[in-house]
Amino acid sequence: MAVHSGDKSNFTFRFLPLRTFPSLSSSDTVQRLRKWSMQGRLCAQAFGFDENFQAYRKDDFFMAFFRDPNVISDLKLLSDSSGQWINLGTEVKKVEAISIPCTQISMSFFDRLYSEEIVRENGHIVKCLDNFCDPFLISDELRKVLLMDDSEKYELFSPLDRQEFLFCIFKHLCLGGLLCQYEDILDPYLETTKTIYKDLVSVIKEPQTKNICVTSVVFKVTAYDENGMCYPSTKSHEQSFAYMLVDPLKRHVNVLYHCFGVGELSF
Repeated sequence: MAVHSGDKSNFTFRFLPLRTFPSLSSSDTVQRLRKWSMQGRLCAQAFGFDENFQAYRKDDFFMAFFRDPNVISDLKLLSDSSGQWINLGTEVKKVEAISIPCTQISMSFFDRLYSEEIVRENGHIVKCLDNFCDPFLISDELRKVLLMDDSEKYELFSPLDRQEFLFCIFKHLCLGGLLCQYEDILDPYLETTKTIYKDLVSVIKEPQTKNICVTSVVFKVTAYDENGMCYPSTKSHEQSFAYMLVDPLKRHVNVLYHCFGVGELSF
């Protein structure tokens, strides 16, 4: 059965300003994001919706999201021209929502970085000769694993591993913003990844098995208006992104947004 554009109005949304994300406002995270040139350019917001979410209707769902007056007036993005936070304020004509696997519930996912000598036992990231993987400078083994698909250690993480939302957050933090100062040790990346992930992702404990189960359904979302891409930015960049985590049980959408550029400077 074809879904007509008139059906899109089934979904209605409201901004949830009281839903805060402590992981992004803690003093440790703020300090690190400044160092990584992401502070002031990374934000999280929450919206509620009133209808049943079904993943196969994701395109209708997100089209309704971007066309909802409450989203248009409250969804934040950074202006490419002024560098200021603005609202969407444009009519979205097309939405692309890519499904992102979200199954990980443990940071042991990254233990292989130690066993394969990307990171030493004491947590120090192993250095390497400078390389460029446009537009990123690679000066250590960690960035090699993240970016250089012809490097010998690249296969440490399978293509499916690399799609995982936990990996995506980790990689984004490691690559940072325009004036990113890289860490010499791994812990700050892991700790910040963990706190942001826990803040955004919904889980439940299954009563019978007592297993922790992720209930969030994650999408990487891009929106287009009549002039082309308008969200998360008008310029395409690996470090400009918007992940939308739909919790079908609570009927919430958590948005993690970043626009590549120069973050707030630390003095």
